[in-house]
Amino acid sequence: DSSAPPLLEPTQNSEAPKVILTVAISALTLGVHAGDWGKAPVECKAPIEECVDVGGNISFGYHTDYLYNGVRFGRDSLVTDVNYSFESFIPMTVGVTYKNVIGGAPGVDHMELYLLGQLGTYAGFDLTGSFRYHFFPELAGVGSAAEFGLHLSRDLAGIATFKASMLYNHGYPNSWNIGGATGATRNDNGSWYHSFGLEKTVPVLGQNLVLSATVGYADNYWGDLPTLQANTPRSSGWSHYNITAALPIELNCRATLVPYIAYTGAPDSWLADGINPVGVGAQSDVLHGGISLSVNF
Repeated sequence: DSSAPPLLEPTQNSEAPKVILTVAISALTLGVHAGDWGKAPVECKAPIEECVDVGGNISFGYHTDYLYNGVRFGRDSLVTDVNYSFESFIPMTVGVTYKNVIGGAPGVDHMELYLLGQLGTYAGFDLTGSFRYHFFPELAGVGSAAEFGLHLSRDLAGIATFKASMLYNHGYPNSWNIGGATGATRNDNGSWYHSFGLEKTVPVLGQNLVLSATVGYADNYWGDLPTLQANTPRSSGWSHYNITAALPIELNCRATLVPYIAYTGAPDSWLADGINPVGVGAQSDVLHGGISLSVNF
């Protein structure tokens, strides 16, 4: 105990050994209980960790445009997400997201139930599997559908992080807009959507600016939705590219505020060029942004 006073040195006074022994024992006893002479007793307490959470997270966000895999389905939107992470034979996250479109094209609300699982690292790639079940409570004629995904991530020697996703869906979205502008029938042959991108975190004024760029490729993904394109309708090919700058701001050990700005573009002949699925205007290049608040609990 560093707070205890030093032991008494041996004395040459042989006439009072019992007194000295008693004083020494008393000094050690007081050192244990009082710390130092003349100070009040110090109660030893374990440090309190204020930010210990149970694995939950809730976030609320506002977005100027509602884009889903590069296609704009509405303007102003509010997004709420609640999820919980836990350890099992693999680390898992289960959650629900609700996207409420409030401007431009009401009636295209989108809800997702999802399950994510960290599959480990293989050949230097961190792998995550996903399962999402989509609901469209305000869209008549469009049912729910399941989607399976595989997501890869790899650090490129500190230069940037490479990320890729592969999604497979048996029904939606190639069942979107059943009947379509040309009377097309539902296509349930399955659909694929792939994205590839780079992400880099740059310190700026004490904060971390996260820059990312992605490009999307669709394989029979939109079904008859591309009949609403300005150019030759088709459902396979390069879809769009996206550039995003986000600035996560840690308000405290639990809450993070994330404003962002993004640019989604589609060159001539790409799938998203001129597409207008819900009447909010032909899409080619979209400058959009938003802000979200995330809280761990």
